[in-house]
Amino acid sequence: MDEREWLTERFEQHRPHLRAVAYRMLGSVSEAEDALQEAWLRTREQDPASVENMRAWLTTIVGRVCLNMLRSRRSRREDLLGHVPDPVVSFDESADPESEALLADSVGLAMLVVLDALTPAERLAFVMHDVFGVPFADIAAVLERSEAASQQLASRARRRVRGAPEPDPDLVRQRQVVDAFFAASRDGDFDGLVAVLDPGVELRIDGGALREEASLVLRGAEAVAEHTATYSKLYPFVRPALVNGAAGSVVAPHGRLFSVMAFTVTNGRIIQIDALLDPERLARLDLTVPP
Repeated sequence: MDEREWLTERFEQHRPHLRAVAYRMLGSVSEAEDALQEAWLRTREQDPASVENMRAWLTTIVGRVCLNMLRSRRSRREDLLGHVPDPVVSFDESADPESEALLADSVGLAMLVVLDALTPAERLAFVMHDVFGVPFADIAAVLERSEAASQQLASRARRRVRGAPEPDPDLVRQRQVVDAFFAASRDGDFDGLVAVLDPGVELRIDGGALREEASLVLRGAEAVAEHTATYSKLYPFVRPALVNGAAGSVVAPHGRLFSVMAFTVTNGRIIQIDALLDPERLARLDLTVPP
């Protein structure tokens, strides 16, 4: 085996971990794949002979690529109203191995929304250190800052992340609450809707460029209930799904994918709803919706 073949084998060996890093950093499955492709091109240009820890070395390369992508995204002002990160969807609890690796550490959409609000440097410092255990010395090299500054960035991010809603661990209970939400919507039961919503619930809808008029952010149980009640006609087309490992739903009228909805259920009530309606991004999910 020559050096190129050896390096290719090592990269493929660590690909699931590297995809998970890139997905946490970017909140986009397609961009995570782009980041890995760029990281592989950079890896081929370097000499790995002196590398002691291949996983750590590759992780920092992916981190540097993702940092550049985040900075470019921020300069283009892609933080649009109601932006929802890419969901990872399955229709049963036995997700495929790639999805399981991608969702290591239960990275729910609510958490990704919070990460989107961080600066690129804060996000890298937090994700690399707190999630994947990269030493601050390596993070400092990626950020071209001191270790102390990198620690400060991670600490600042950590305080923001603490405010992210944490889903109830009981998936069955989550599903019961989500089912009650859709039943109340179907029946036009406004009080029933309010009852399953946390008073501080947030609804985010991302329609993308093709459904931009649908994009919005609403807060408060009554405002969210009033809006969701308008979709009662979609009830027959709702299919239960796992969205980033939590109870969610796919809406597919006549088999055509209309939206993916992620729910964060905390203390028996829905505290966040993230709905992706962007037709272009939904098409990239390549989902086969069960009848």
